[in-house]
Amino acid sequence: MAKTLPRVQSELSVGTQETAASSGDEDSLRAGATSNDSECSDEELRASETNELTSANAKLTQHEAGKPQPFVRPKEELPNKHEIRASIPKHCFEHSYAHALYDLARDLLIVSTFAAIALSTLRTKELRAVDWLGWAVYSFFQGSAFTGLWVLAHECGHGGFSASKRLNNAVGFVLHSALLVPYYSWQFSHAKHHSRTNHLMDGESHNPDTWEDFEDMLGINYHKLHEAIGDDAFAVWQLFAHLVVGWPVYLLTNATGGRRAQGGKPINGRVLDHFRPNSALFPASWASRIAASSAGVFGVVAALCYAGSMFGGTTVMLLYVPSYLVCNGWLVLYTWLQHTHEDMPHYGDDEWTWVRGALSTIDRPYSEFFGFHDWMHHRIGSTHVFHHLFSDGPCYHAVEATAHLKAYLEPKGLYNYDDRPILTAAWQTSKRCHYVEGTSGVQYFKSLADTKSPPIAKKSE
Repeated sequence: MAKTLPRVQSELSVGTQETAASSGDEDSLRAGATSNDSECSDEELRASETNELTSANAKLTQHEAGKPQPFVRPKEELPNKHEIRASIPKHCFEHSYAHALYDLARDLLIVSTFAAIALSTLRTKELRAVDWLGWAVYSFFQGSAFTGLWVLAHECGHGGFSASKRLNNAVGFVLHSALLVPYYSWQFSHAKHHSRTNHLMDGESHNPDTWEDFEDMLGINYHKLHEAIGDDAFAVWQLFAHLVVGWPVYLLTNATGGRRAQGGKPINGRVLDHFRPNSALFPASWASRIAASSAGVFGVVAALCYAGSMFGGTTVMLLYVPSYLVCNGWLVLYTWLQHTHEDMPHYGDDEWTWVRGALSTIDRPYSEFFGFHDWMHHRIGSTHVFHHLFSDGPCYHAVEATAHLKAYLEPKGLYNYDDRPILTAAWQTSKRCHYVEGTSGVQYFKSLADTKSPPIAKKSE
Protein backbone atom coordinates (compact mmCIF):
# COMPACT_ATOMS: atom_id res chain seq x y z
CA MET A 1 0.00 0.00 0.00
CA ALA A 2 1.44 3.33 -1.01
CA LYS A 3 1.84 5.94 1.70
CA THR A 4 -0.94 8.52 1.96
CA LEU A 5 -0.01 12.04 0.99
CA PRO A 6 -2.31 14.91 0.04
CA ARG A 7 -2.32 16.40 -3.40
CA VAL A 8 -0.29 19.54 -3.63
CA GLN A 9 -0.64 21.96 -6.50
CA SER A 10 1.74 24.89 -6.94
CA GLU A 11 0.23 28.06 -8.37
CA LEU A 12 2.90 30.32 -9.78
CA SER A 13 2.50 33.92 -10.88
CA VAL A 14 4.95 35.98 -12.91
CA GLY A 15 5.00 38.79 -15.40
CA THR A 16 4.31 37.68 -18.96
CA GLN A 17 7.39 36.82 -20.98
CA GLU A 18 7.78 35.88 -24.59
CA THR A 19 10.35 33.55 -26.08
CA ALA A 20 11.14 32.55 -29.65
CA ALA A 21 12.26 29.21 -31.03
CA SER A 22 13.32 30.58 -34.41
CA SER A 23 17.01 30.24 -33.55
CA GLY A 24 16.59 26.68 -32.30
CA ASP A 25 17.80 27.75 -28.85
CA GLU A 26 15.72 28.88 -25.86
CA ASP A 27 16.44 32.43 -24.75
CA SER A 28 17.69 33.08 -21.27
CA LEU A 29 14.59 34.27 -19.43
CA ARG A 30 13.94 35.97 -16.16
CA ALA A 31 10.65 36.20 -14.37
CA GLY A 32 9.00 36.45 -10.97
CA ALA A 33 6.94 33.65 -9.49
CA THR A 34 4.31 32.98 -6.87
CA SER A 35 2.93 29.83 -5.35
CA ASN A 36 -0.25 28.41 -3.89
CA ASP A 37 -0.40 25.06 -2.17
CA SER A 38 -3.89 23.61 -2.10
CA GLU A 39 -5.69 20.28 -2.16
CA CYS A 40 -8.35 18.55 -4.16
CA SER A 41 -11.80 17.47 -3.03
CA ASP A 42 -12.66 14.31 -1.10
CA GLU A 43 -14.30 12.62 -4.05
CA GLU A 44 -11.22 13.14 -6.22
CA LEU A 45 -8.69 11.97 -3.68
CA ARG A 46 -7.51 8.38 -4.01
CA ALA A 47 -4.94 8.41 -1.26
CA SER A 48 -4.96 4.65 -0.85
CA GLU A 49 -3.76 4.18 -4.42
CA THR A 50 -0.98 6.66 -4.91
CA ASN A 51 1.73 8.93 -3.69
CA GLU A 52 1.10 12.49 -4.82
CA LEU A 53 3.17 15.48 -5.73
CA THR A 54 4.97 16.30 -2.53
CA SER A 55 6.78 19.24 -1.02
CA ALA A 56 8.14 18.81 2.49
CA ASN A 57 6.72 22.11 3.75
CA ALA A 58 3.28 21.67 2.17
CA LYS A 59 1.91 18.37 3.44
CA LEU A 60 -1.41 19.71 4.71
CA THR A 61 -4.15 17.35 5.75
CA GLN A 62 -7.28 17.41 3.65
CA HIS A 63 -9.60 18.81 6.32
CA GLU A 64 -7.16 21.66 6.96
CA ALA A 65 -6.94 22.63 3.32
CA GLY A 66 -10.63 22.27 2.48
CA LYS A 67 -11.51 23.21 -1.08
CA PRO A 68 -9.76 26.51 -1.76
CA GLN A 69 -10.03 28.11 -5.18
CA PRO A 70 -6.73 28.59 -7.02
CA PHE A 71 -5.08 31.85 -6.08
CA VAL A 72 -1.75 33.51 -6.74
CA ARG A 73 0.43 35.57 -4.46
CA PRO A 74 2.06 38.77 -5.69
CA LYS A 75 5.03 38.01 -7.90
CA GLU A 76 7.39 40.17 -5.85
CA GLU A 77 7.10 37.65 -3.02
CA LEU A 78 8.78 34.91 -5.03
CA PRO A 79 12.09 34.43 -6.84
CA ASN A 80 12.72 35.22 -10.47
CA LYS A 81 14.78 33.04 -12.76
CA HIS A 82 17.98 34.92 -12.04
CA GLU A 83 17.51 34.29 -8.33
CA ILE A 84 16.77 30.62 -8.94
CA ARG A 85 19.93 30.31 -11.01
CA ALA A 86 21.93 31.96 -8.25
CA SER A 87 20.99 29.07 -5.95
CA ILE A 88 23.00 26.68 -8.13
CA PRO A 89 26.83 26.74 -8.17
CA LYS A 90 28.28 28.30 -11.30
CA HIS A 91 30.32 25.23 -12.17
CA CYS A 92 27.06 23.29 -12.75
CA PHE A 93 26.58 25.38 -15.88
CA GLU A 94 30.11 24.84 -17.23
CA HIS A 95 30.47 22.55 -20.24
CA SER A 96 33.19 19.93 -20.50
CA TYR A 97 34.34 18.42 -23.80
CA ALA A 98 35.94 15.53 -21.92
CA HIS A 99 32.78 14.71 -19.99
CA ALA A 100 30.55 15.07 -23.04
CA LEU A 101 32.71 12.84 -25.21
CA TYR A 102 33.05 10.32 -22.39
CA ASP A 103 29.26 10.05 -22.15
CA LEU A 104 29.06 9.58 -25.92
CA ALA A 105 31.77 6.90 -25.91
CA ARG A 106 30.11 5.15 -22.96
CA ASP A 107 26.76 4.90 -24.72
CA LEU A 108 28.26 3.76 -28.02
CA LEU A 109 30.26 1.07 -26.21
CA ILE A 110 27.15 -0.19 -24.40
CA VAL A 111 25.10 -0.31 -27.62
CA SER A 112 27.90 -2.14 -29.44
CA THR A 113 28.36 -4.60 -26.57
CA PHE A 114 24.67 -5.46 -26.38
CA ALA A 115 24.57 -6.04 -30.15
CA ALA A 116 27.69 -8.20 -30.08
CA ILE A 117 26.36 -10.34 -27.23
CA ALA A 118 23.05 -10.85 -29.03
CA LEU A 119 24.67 -11.81 -32.32
CA SER A 120 27.03 -14.26 -30.63
CA THR A 121 24.42 -16.01 -28.51
CA LEU A 122 21.06 -15.83 -30.33
CA ARG A 123 19.84 -17.32 -33.59
CA THR A 124 18.53 -15.13 -36.40
CA LYS A 125 17.15 -18.10 -38.37
CA GLU A 126 14.90 -20.95 -37.28
CA LEU A 127 14.37 -19.24 -33.94
CA ARG A 128 13.34 -21.29 -30.94
CA ALA A 129 11.42 -20.08 -27.90
CA VAL A 130 14.65 -19.35 -26.05
CA ASP A 131 15.84 -17.22 -28.95
CA TRP A 132 12.64 -15.18 -29.01
CA LEU A 133 12.97 -14.67 -25.27
CA GLY A 134 16.61 -13.68 -25.68
CA TRP A 135 15.80 -11.14 -28.40
CA ALA A 136 13.05 -9.69 -26.22
CA VAL A 137 15.50 -9.19 -23.35
CA TYR A 138 18.05 -7.73 -25.77
CA SER A 139 15.48 -5.29 -27.17
CA PHE A 140 14.41 -4.16 -23.71
CA PHE A 141 17.95 -3.23 -22.67
CA GLN A 142 19.20 -2.14 -26.08
CA GLY A 143 16.17 0.13 -26.41
CA SER A 144 17.18 1.74 -23.13
CA ALA A 145 20.75 2.13 -24.44
CA PHE A 146 19.37 3.71 -27.64
CA THR A 147 17.52 6.14 -25.38
CA GLY A 148 20.83 7.16 -23.81
CA LEU A 149 22.10 8.17 -27.25
CA TRP A 150 18.74 9.83 -27.94
CA VAL A 151 19.12 11.95 -24.79
CA LEU A 152 22.63 13.02 -25.79
CA ALA A 153 21.31 14.14 -29.19
CA HIS A 154 18.55 15.98 -27.32
CA GLU A 155 21.22 17.70 -25.22
CA CYS A 156 23.00 18.68 -28.42
CA GLY A 157 19.83 20.32 -29.69
CA HIS A 158 19.64 22.41 -26.52
CA GLY A 159 23.30 23.36 -26.50
CA GLY A 160 23.82 21.40 -23.30
CA PHE A 161 26.23 18.78 -24.66
CA SER A 162 29.26 21.01 -25.14
CA ALA A 163 30.22 24.66 -25.58
CA SER A 164 30.63 24.18 -29.35
CA LYS A 165 27.51 24.67 -31.45
CA ARG A 166 29.23 23.00 -34.38
CA LEU A 167 30.10 19.89 -32.36
CA ASN A 168 26.62 19.81 -30.84
CA ASN A 169 24.90 19.90 -34.22
CA ALA A 170 27.28 17.34 -35.76
CA VAL A 171 26.82 14.81 -32.94
CA GLY A 172 23.12 15.52 -32.58
CA PHE A 173 22.42 15.22 -36.29
CA VAL A 174 24.20 11.86 -36.59
CA LEU A 175 22.66 10.34 -33.44
CA HIS A 176 19.13 11.51 -34.09
CA SER A 177 19.24 10.52 -37.75
CA ALA A 178 20.42 7.06 -36.70
CA LEU A 179 17.29 6.84 -34.52
CA LEU A 180 15.05 8.15 -37.36
CA VAL A 181 14.56 11.56 -35.75
CA PRO A 182 14.71 14.64 -38.02
CA TYR A 183 17.26 16.56 -35.95
CA TYR A 184 16.66 20.21 -36.82
CA SER A 185 12.91 19.73 -37.22
CA TRP A 186 12.62 18.25 -33.77
CA GLN A 187 15.07 20.81 -32.36
CA PHE A 188 12.70 23.57 -33.43
CA SER A 189 9.48 22.02 -32.15
CA HIS A 190 11.14 20.91 -28.91
CA ALA A 191 12.43 24.45 -28.33
CA LYS A 192 8.78 25.46 -28.53
CA HIS A 193 7.96 22.82 -25.91
CA HIS A 194 10.42 24.55 -23.59
CA SER A 195 9.46 28.10 -24.44
CA ARG A 196 5.72 27.37 -24.02
CA THR A 197 5.62 24.61 -21.41
CA ASN A 198 2.07 23.78 -20.24
CA HIS A 199 0.61 26.50 -22.48
CA LEU A 200 -2.81 25.30 -23.62
CA MET A 201 -2.63 27.05 -26.99
CA ASP A 202 1.05 26.93 -27.94
CA GLY A 203 2.44 24.11 -25.80
CA GLU A 204 4.20 21.41 -27.81
CA SER A 205 3.89 17.66 -27.17
CA HIS A 206 1.27 16.26 -24.79
CA ASN A 207 -0.78 19.42 -24.93
CA PRO A 208 -4.02 18.46 -23.12
CA ASP A 209 -7.07 17.68 -25.23
CA THR A 210 -10.44 19.23 -24.44
CA TRP A 211 -13.80 17.46 -24.16
CA GLU A 212 -14.63 18.52 -27.71
CA ASP A 213 -11.23 17.37 -29.01
CA PHE A 214 -12.11 13.89 -27.80
CA GLU A 215 -15.01 13.75 -30.25
CA ASP A 216 -12.51 13.31 -33.09
CA MET A 217 -9.05 12.06 -32.23
CA LEU A 218 -7.59 11.26 -35.65
CA GLY A 219 -10.97 9.84 -36.64
CA ILE A 220 -11.76 8.13 -33.33
CA ASN A 221 -14.46 9.37 -30.94
CA TYR A 222 -12.81 8.83 -27.56
CA HIS A 223 -16.07 9.34 -25.66
CA LYS A 224 -17.71 6.46 -27.49
CA LEU A 225 -14.56 4.36 -27.23
CA HIS A 226 -14.35 4.85 -23.46
CA GLU A 227 -18.04 4.03 -23.05
CA ALA A 228 -17.73 0.91 -25.19
CA ILE A 229 -14.61 -0.67 -23.67
CA GLY A 230 -14.62 0.65 -20.09
CA ASP A 231 -12.13 2.51 -17.94
CA ASP A 232 -9.36 -0.09 -17.65
CA ALA A 233 -9.37 -1.03 -21.33
CA PHE A 234 -9.35 2.65 -22.24
CA ALA A 235 -6.29 3.12 -20.01
CA VAL A 236 -4.58 0.29 -21.90
CA TRP A 237 -5.49 2.05 -25.14
CA GLN A 238 -4.01 5.28 -23.78
CA LEU A 239 -0.75 3.51 -22.99
CA PHE A 240 -0.62 1.95 -26.44
CA ALA A 241 -1.49 5.20 -28.19
CA HIS A 242 1.18 7.10 -26.29
CA LEU A 243 4.03 4.63 -26.01
CA VAL A 244 3.76 2.59 -29.23
CA VAL A 245 2.34 4.81 -31.96
CA GLY A 246 2.51 8.21 -30.29
CA TRP A 247 5.99 9.20 -31.48
CA PRO A 248 5.63 8.48 -35.23
CA VAL A 249 2.13 10.00 -35.24
CA TYR A 250 3.54 13.13 -33.59
CA LEU A 251 6.28 13.45 -36.20
CA LEU A 252 3.83 12.91 -39.05
CA THR A 253 0.86 14.99 -37.83
CA ASN A 254 2.05 16.98 -34.78
CA ALA A 255 -0.63 15.22 -32.72
CA THR A 256 -0.65 16.55 -29.13
CA GLY A 257 1.16 19.65 -30.40
CA GLY A 258 0.08 23.27 -30.24
CA ARG A 259 -3.32 24.58 -31.29
CA ARG A 260 -1.72 27.26 -33.46
CA ALA A 261 0.69 27.07 -36.37
CA GLN A 262 4.00 28.91 -36.69
CA GLY A 263 3.66 32.59 -35.85
CA GLY A 264 0.43 32.09 -33.93
CA LYS A 265 -1.57 31.55 -37.12
CA PRO A 266 -4.65 29.29 -37.23
CA ILE A 267 -3.97 25.71 -38.34
CA ASN A 268 -7.11 25.61 -40.51
CA GLY A 269 -6.94 21.89 -41.10
CA ARG A 270 -3.32 21.85 -42.28
CA VAL A 271 -1.05 18.91 -41.42
CA LEU A 272 1.90 20.09 -39.33
CA ASP A 273 4.48 17.38 -40.01
CA HIS A 274 8.20 17.37 -39.17
CA PHE A 275 9.46 16.37 -42.63
CA ARG A 276 8.32 18.83 -45.29
CA PRO A 277 10.40 22.03 -45.58
CA ASN A 278 7.19 23.98 -46.21
CA SER A 279 5.31 22.54 -43.23
CA ALA A 280 3.38 25.25 -41.37
CA LEU A 281 5.12 24.06 -38.22
CA PHE A 282 8.30 25.91 -39.23
CA PRO A 283 9.29 29.39 -40.43
CA ALA A 284 10.43 29.69 -44.04
CA SER A 285 13.99 30.45 -42.91
CA TRP A 286 14.30 26.90 -41.58
CA ALA A 287 13.46 25.18 -44.88
CA SER A 288 17.02 24.07 -45.67
CA ARG A 289 17.53 22.64 -42.19
CA ILE A 290 14.23 20.78 -42.35
CA ALA A 291 15.22 19.32 -45.73
CA ALA A 292 18.60 18.23 -44.35
CA SER A 293 16.90 16.60 -41.35
CA SER A 294 14.53 14.62 -43.57
CA ALA A 295 17.42 13.59 -45.83
CA GLY A 296 19.27 12.27 -42.77
CA VAL A 297 16.31 10.10 -41.74
CA PHE A 298 15.71 8.76 -45.26
CA GLY A 299 19.43 8.08 -45.61
CA VAL A 300 19.41 5.90 -42.50
CA VAL A 301 16.34 4.03 -43.75
CA ALA A 302 18.17 3.36 -47.01
CA ALA A 303 21.25 2.22 -45.07
CA LEU A 304 19.16 -0.19 -43.01
CA CYS A 305 17.61 -1.63 -46.17
CA TYR A 306 21.06 -2.07 -47.69
CA ALA A 307 22.34 -3.74 -44.53
CA GLY A 308 19.36 -6.08 -44.68
CA SER A 309 20.25 -7.08 -48.22
CA MET A 310 23.85 -7.76 -47.16
CA PHE A 311 23.42 -9.44 -43.78
CA GLY A 312 19.82 -10.62 -43.87
CA GLY A 313 16.63 -8.71 -43.28
CA THR A 314 15.72 -10.72 -40.18
CA THR A 315 19.08 -10.02 -38.57
CA VAL A 316 18.86 -6.27 -39.12
CA MET A 317 15.23 -6.22 -38.04
CA LEU A 318 15.94 -8.06 -34.78
CA LEU A 319 18.93 -5.87 -34.00
CA TYR A 320 17.21 -2.55 -34.69
CA VAL A 321 13.41 -2.43 -34.94
CA PRO A 322 12.22 -3.70 -31.51
CA SER A 323 14.93 -1.67 -29.75
CA TYR A 324 13.91 1.38 -31.77
CA LEU A 325 10.30 0.94 -30.60
CA VAL A 326 11.42 0.62 -26.98
CA CYS A 327 13.44 3.82 -27.37
CA ASN A 328 10.39 5.60 -28.78
CA GLY A 329 8.35 4.43 -25.81
CA TRP A 330 10.89 5.81 -23.37
CA LEU A 331 11.13 9.25 -24.92
CA VAL A 332 7.33 9.63 -25.03
CA LEU A 333 7.05 8.37 -21.45
CA TYR A 334 9.44 11.06 -20.26
CA THR A 335 7.68 13.95 -22.00
CA TRP A 336 4.29 12.64 -20.91
CA LEU A 337 4.94 11.91 -17.24
CA GLN A 338 7.20 14.88 -16.50
CA HIS A 339 4.34 17.34 -17.14
CA THR A 340 1.17 15.31 -16.56
CA HIS A 341 -0.59 14.91 -13.22
CA GLU A 342 -4.10 15.73 -11.99
CA ASP A 343 -2.66 18.49 -9.81
CA MET A 344 -0.33 19.97 -12.42
CA PRO A 345 -1.79 23.18 -13.88
CA HIS A 346 -1.98 24.07 -17.56
CA TYR A 347 -2.53 27.66 -18.60
CA GLY A 348 -4.42 29.62 -21.23
CA ASP A 349 -3.23 32.83 -22.86
CA ASP A 350 -4.63 34.87 -20.00
CA GLU A 351 -2.74 33.00 -17.25
CA TRP A 352 0.42 31.55 -18.77
CA THR A 353 3.90 32.88 -18.07
CA TRP A 354 7.25 31.29 -18.78
CA VAL A 355 8.19 30.58 -15.16
CA ARG A 356 4.74 29.16 -14.47
CA GLY A 357 5.26 26.74 -17.33
CA ALA A 358 8.84 25.81 -16.47
CA LEU A 359 7.93 25.04 -12.87
CA SER A 360 4.98 22.90 -13.99
CA THR A 361 7.48 20.07 -14.29
CA ILE A 362 7.85 16.93 -12.20
CA ASP A 363 10.94 15.02 -11.14
CA ARG A 364 10.48 11.26 -10.82
CA PRO A 365 12.80 8.55 -9.42
CA TYR A 366 13.08 6.03 -12.29
CA SER A 367 14.64 3.63 -9.80
CA GLU A 368 13.54 0.41 -11.52
CA PHE A 369 16.23 -2.17 -12.31
CA PHE A 370 18.45 -0.64 -9.61
CA GLY A 371 18.41 2.70 -11.38
CA PHE A 372 19.85 1.33 -14.62
CA HIS A 373 17.46 3.26 -16.85
CA ASP A 374 17.96 6.56 -15.01
CA TRP A 375 21.73 6.12 -15.28
CA MET A 376 21.54 5.02 -18.90
CA HIS A 377 19.36 8.02 -19.77
CA HIS A 378 21.68 10.55 -18.13
CA ARG A 379 19.17 11.24 -15.32
CA ILE A 380 16.85 13.13 -17.67
CA GLY A 381 13.72 12.08 -15.74
CA SER A 382 15.00 12.56 -12.20
CA THR A 383 16.45 16.03 -12.96
CA HIS A 384 13.76 17.33 -15.30
CA VAL A 385 12.88 20.42 -13.26
CA PHE A 386 16.45 21.68 -13.63
CA HIS A 387 16.35 20.82 -17.32
CA HIS A 388 13.23 22.91 -17.93
CA LEU A 389 14.52 25.89 -16.00
CA PHE A 390 17.97 25.77 -17.63
CA SER A 391 17.75 23.66 -20.77
CA ASP A 392 21.31 24.41 -21.86
CA GLY A 393 22.68 23.19 -18.53
CA PRO A 394 24.94 20.14 -19.03
CA CYS A 395 23.22 16.87 -18.13
CA TYR A 396 26.45 15.64 -16.54
CA HIS A 397 26.04 18.29 -13.81
CA ALA A 398 22.27 17.92 -13.46
CA VAL A 399 22.26 15.71 -10.35
CA GLU A 400 24.31 18.18 -8.33
CA ALA A 401 22.34 21.11 -9.73
CA THR A 402 19.05 19.44 -8.80
CA ALA A 403 20.17 18.99 -5.19
CA HIS A 404 20.78 22.73 -4.89
CA LEU A 405 17.64 23.58 -6.84
CA LYS A 406 15.49 21.38 -4.62
CA ALA A 407 17.00 22.90 -1.47
CA TYR A 408 16.03 26.34 -2.77
CA LEU A 409 12.60 25.65 -4.29
CA GLU A 410 11.16 23.06 -1.92
CA PRO A 411 10.82 25.35 1.13
CA LYS A 412 8.87 27.72 -1.12
CA GLY A 413 6.52 24.94 -2.23
CA LEU A 414 7.79 25.18 -5.81
CA TYR A 415 9.49 21.81 -6.30
CA ASN A 416 7.34 18.98 -7.70
CA TYR A 417 8.34 15.40 -7.06
CA ASP A 418 6.32 12.21 -7.55
CA ASP A 419 7.90 9.14 -5.97
CA ARG A 420 5.45 6.56 -7.33
CA PRO A 421 7.04 3.65 -9.25
CA ILE A 422 7.04 4.52 -12.95
CA LEU A 423 4.71 1.69 -14.00
CA THR A 424 2.23 2.76 -11.32
CA ALA A 425 2.49 6.40 -12.36
CA ALA A 426 1.99 5.55 -16.03
CA TRP A 427 -1.05 3.38 -15.31
CA GLN A 428 -2.72 5.88 -13.01
CA THR A 429 -1.96 8.75 -15.37
CA SER A 430 -3.57 6.84 -18.24
CA LYS A 431 -6.71 6.38 -16.09
CA ARG A 432 -6.93 9.85 -14.55
CA CYS A 433 -5.50 12.41 -16.98
CA HIS A 434 -7.71 12.51 -20.07
CA TYR A 435 -8.94 16.01 -20.88
CA VAL A 436 -9.24 19.60 -19.68
CA GLU A 437 -12.43 21.65 -19.64
CA GLY A 438 -11.19 24.51 -21.82
CA THR A 439 -8.20 26.41 -23.15
CA SER A 440 -8.41 29.54 -21.00
CA GLY A 441 -7.58 30.26 -17.40
CA VAL A 442 -5.97 27.60 -15.22
CA GLN A 443 -6.95 24.05 -16.18
CA TYR A 444 -6.38 20.64 -14.60
CA PHE A 445 -6.73 17.18 -16.10
CA LYS A 446 -10.03 15.37 -15.66
CA SER A 447 -10.96 11.71 -16.08
CA LEU A 448 -13.66 10.48 -18.43
CA ALA A 449 -14.71 8.01 -15.74
CA ASP A 450 -15.66 10.90 -13.45
CA THR A 451 -17.50 12.95 -16.09
CA LYS A 452 -20.33 11.60 -18.21
CA SER A 453 -21.50 14.85 -19.82
CA PRO A 454 -19.80 17.88 -21.39
CA PRO A 455 -18.44 20.22 -18.70
CA ILE A 456 -20.41 23.42 -18.19
CA ALA A 457 -17.31 25.53 -18.70
CA LYS A 458 -16.81 24.01 -22.12
CA LYS A 459 -20.45 24.54 -23.15
CA SER A 460 -20.29 28.20 -22.29
CA GLU A 461 -17.29 28.94 -24.47
